[in-house]
Amino acid sequence: MGKKILIVDDEPSITVPLKFLMEQNQFQVRVVHSGEDALTAVDDFQPDLVLLDVMLPAVDGFQVCQSIREKPSSRNIKVVFLSAMTRDLDIAKGNTLGADAYITKPFSNADVVNQVKDLLNE
Repeated sequence: MGKKILIVDDEPSITVPLKFLMEQNQFQVRVVHSGEDALTAVDDFQPDLVLLDVMLPAVDGFQVCQSIREKPSSRNIKVVFLSAMTRDLDIAKGNTLGADAYITKPFSNADVVNQVKDLLNE
């Protein structure tokens, strides 16, 4: 198996096709549905890249990204936001927190796969 991808989104309509696509591209995939679960999975699964929704229950994606960037053990993980929050302010916040990319919903699955491959040099 290839590199590890953590998908963090509370919408099955997003996670199911993304998981399938990433597995078809030889990535190991784990899916979680909350920010709290994402923080645990980052430590347990040690992904190479996180596909991260912003709007999550309790701990939002911005907080997850900030936590990933603050910890030396996870600082080098690539973070790609997948979000319905499309305002320039939201995108700027994501980039300021250290996101490697910010893709707005709705998105093309092919674009997401290409972005992941580019970031992971696959």
